[in-house]
Amino acid sequence: MANEEKKMNRLLRFLCTALLAAIALIASTCGSAGGEDRTKVAVSIAPLADFVRQVGGERVQVEQFVPGGASAHTYEPKPSQVRFLATADILVLNGLGLEFWADKVVDSAGNDRLLVVDTSRGIETLEDADEAEGNPHIWLDPENAIIQVGHIEAALVQVDAANADFYRANAQAFVTSLRALDDELKQRIAAWRNKDFVAFHAAWDYFARHYGLRQVAVIEEFPGKEPSPKYLADVVDKAKRLGASAIFAEPQFSPKAAEAIARESGKRVIKLDPLGGTDDRKTYVDLLRYNVGRMEEAMK
Repeated sequence: MANEEKKMNRLLRFLCTALLAAIALIASTCGSAGGEDRTKVAVSIAPLADFVRQVGGERVQVEQFVPGGASAHTYEPKPSQVRFLATADILVLNGLGLEFWADKVVDSAGNDRLLVVDTSRGIETLEDADEAEGNPHIWLDPENAIIQVGHIEAALVQVDAANADFYRANAQAFVTSLRALDDELKQRIAAWRNKDFVAFHAAWDYFARHYGLRQVAVIEEFPGKEPSPKYLADVVDKAKRLGASAIFAEPQFSPKAAEAIARESGKRVIKLDPLGGTDDRKTYVDLLRYNVGRMEEAMK
C-alpha cells in the first residue's frame, strides 16, 4: 500500500511539473516577439519601417514592401505582400503619390478593418515636376520625419490602446534621438565650404532646404525616364557654371547618365541613398549619417 502511495505521489508531482512547464511555455510564447498577438503593420519604404519598429518594438510585426536597393517610384507589391495586407492591422504610407499602387492594392486586399496612415499629413510640401501632390521625399528632413513618427504613434495607439503608454514612451525616446542627430548633422554641414551639388533626381530637395544646401540640377526630371542629350548638356553646363562640387548618383538607378555628366563637367560621381534598408544603413539614423558622410567627401 505504501508503495502504491509513493507511486501516486510521484505521478502527481510529475503531472504538476509538466503542467507548470506548459503554462510557462504558453506565457512566454504569447509575450514574445514571435507571438500571434503582435500588431501587424505593412509599410511601404525602409525609413518608415524603421520608424514603426522604433515605436512599436517587439509589439509589432512589420512587412516592408519596397526592398532595399529597389526604387519606390517603380516598385509594385508582390502577391504575398497583398496577402499580408489582407490580415494586417495598419498600412503605413509616405503619401504624396510615392505609393502609386496603394489604392489598387488596398482594394485587392479586401481588409475592411485596415487602418491606412498617410504620414505626409501636416507637412509643408515642395513642388515636384513629376508629382501633382508635391515632392514625396519628405523623410529626408528630420523635422518631417518627426511628424511621420507622430502619425505612426497615433495609429498604433488607436489599434492597440492597451499598450498606448509603451508606444508613447518609445516615440518620445526616438524623437529625442532624432533631434540629437539633427543637431549633429547641422554642425557637420555648417563647416562645408561648398554647398552646391547635382543630384540624380529631386530626392534631396527637403534635405537641402533643411541643411542650407543647394541642389542646382537633377539628372532625371522624371524618375525612371532617360534624360535627353540636350537636357544632359544643360546639366553639364550648369554644373560647370555654378561650380557644383559633385554629381550624386543613387543605387536604385543606373549610374550611366551621372558618369557621363561627371566626365564632361570634371566632377566626381558619389552615390547617395535616399531609402536605405541595406545591411550598412538599415536604420534611419544610419541612413542619414551615411549620406552626410558621402556628401562630406566632396563638399567639405
